[in-house]
Amino acid sequence: MGSGEEASTAIIIGAGIGGLVAAVGLRRAGWSVTVLERAPVIAEVGAGLTLWPNAERALDTLGIEIRSRAVPTISRGSLRTPTGRWLRRSHPMDVGVLAMHRADLHDVLRKRLPETALHTDAEVVSVSPKGVVVCRCGGEENELTADLVVAADGVNSVTRRTLWSGDPVFQGRTVWRGVTPPGSVWPVEESLTLGRGVQAGVLPLPDERVYWFVTVNADRPNQSYADNRREALHRVGDWHHPIPALIATTPEDQVLHNDVVDIDPVPTFVNERVVLLGDAAHAMPPDLGQGACQAIEDAVVLAACLSSGDGLQKYDDLRRARVHPMAEAARASVRRTSNTGLLAHLTVAVTARMIPPSAWRNATAQWSDWSPPELPKGKNKHA
Repeated sequence: MGSGEEASTAIIIGAGIGGLVAAVGLRRAGWSVTVLERAPVIAEVGAGLTLWPNAERALDTLGIEIRSRAVPTISRGSLRTPTGRWLRRSHPMDVGVLAMHRADLHDVLRKRLPETALHTDAEVVSVSPKGVVVCRCGGEENELTADLVVAADGVNSVTRRTLWSGDPVFQGRTVWRGVTPPGSVWPVEESLTLGRGVQAGVLPLPDERVYWFVTVNADRPNQSYADNRREALHRVGDWHHPIPALIATTPEDQVLHNDVVDIDPVPTFVNERVVLLGDAAHAMPPDLGQGACQAIEDAVVLAACLSSGDGLQKYDDLRRARVHPMAEAARASVRRTSNTGLLAHLTVAVTARMIPPSAWRNATAQWSDWSPPELPKGKNKHA
């Protein structure tokens, strides 16, 4: 794009983490960006997350600082049994991650964008491969056209279902998640507790808060419960401290419940001027802790490919080669950890106890040993 040319335009559907990082990255590359969010208020709904080194490096490329709002820790490095016995303690060789509240990351990203770029209560009705988006705002339908449309509208992406295919696939598990009030149960140590068909995770967050989750096998999707906190406690109420206390101190209306779903591999992430990004492209089970990380990677690689002139085909090739094997590995992890057989459970426990630290690091670093492409600097003074 020459100095006298008009900026290329992009419409981003969805103001989640992936959509906002894409907006920051494209603006960094000199694009004019419009973000459409169907919710009346742009805010992240969720609990905690972990940012692995690959995501940290991607955010660093955009000059986005998040360490001051995160806690350095080890994800899935300390494993326990429901009685509290340690199967494995985290080791100095383990891969470090940053644990933070989703809302805090979302806030950091929003502040990198001008309010004029963000449009709420904008429900996308249709998307054309030619870059035409019809959205309903305030009861009226509007037609927008852009050089690029980025579908970052999640696992239930309307764009993917319209221009590609692929309904979410239930993975036979459901999960409760929450964040404790500051100081209510503190201090805590990061851990993942493995039961037969049940897992409970604990991660410290800033301000003496704790992110916890309970994942259990489920025979069918879309089951609802009158009291989600009580249901989570019912599964792990007799497990070791601090798991029951963390759940009990979390306000009931702040306990989230979701089924674990993903999507089958999509043969391409590009349809003319429309690209898929994040969960819309490659939703995967949370077992590897890479869901948000891969959305962040997508956004940086997309901006780099467009700014370098490599284009959308390069983005498609790079990202499918990276995420499809990862998604399959996440499904394989579901099969291992959801197996309720005694032999399978003992195999997981013995492996955790016996595996050398170097082998553990190699296994967990398989997906985080990644470096982002370079992005241009200074094209957009607001980026």
